[in-house]
Amino acid sequence: MIMTNNEIIPGFDNDREESLKIVLQKVPDVKNCLIIVLNGYIDTYNANFLQKQIQKVIDAGFTCLIFHCGSLNHISSTGIGSFSAFLKAVKPKGGDLILTSVQPNVQEVFQLLGFSQFFNMKGNLEAAINTFKHETPEHKAEIFPILLTCPICSRKLKAVKSGRFRCSVCKTILAIDDAGKISLG
Repeated sequence: MIMTNNEIIPGFDNDREESLKIVLQKVPDVKNCLIIVLNGYIDTYNANFLQKQIQKVIDAGFTCLIFHCGSLNHISSTGIGSFSAFLKAVKPKGGDLILTSVQPNVQEVFQLLGFSQFFNMKGNLEAAINTFKHETPEHKAEIFPILLTCPICSRKLKAVKSGRFRCSVCKTILAIDDAGKISLG
């Protein structure tokens, strides 16, 4: 049975924006996980609408957020700032967000602004759902956060999760695996 947005989060569809359609889908076998399908574009004018809608999602207790971006055809720097705010909102609650099916022109904006290494991006929904299925907060808590030393400039760095990062001093791209091992990016 497919649920409507208002059945998942009462009052979700009370606010609407013609330039950005949002459809919610629960992930039944992953606790507090929601797929958020974005259709349209995100810019300075509608980013506030997106932020209000996703805050409703977070307030409803969903902390594992999968943004399906297959029909998102444009994003501005303001939109990327919105995703950063969502990540900051769910991380302290033990959650995370994954972007999936990101279009090349949208991916390019993330890369040009230097944000691609901050977000977990997967090629499809199945990969995103499997990431949340196999993440165990107990395992992550044992390893991360971790203090590291940049192999180029010896700057002390803190990593809260595995992924690719840029050293704040020498700007070298570093990769940190799930075990906390650092390598050049």
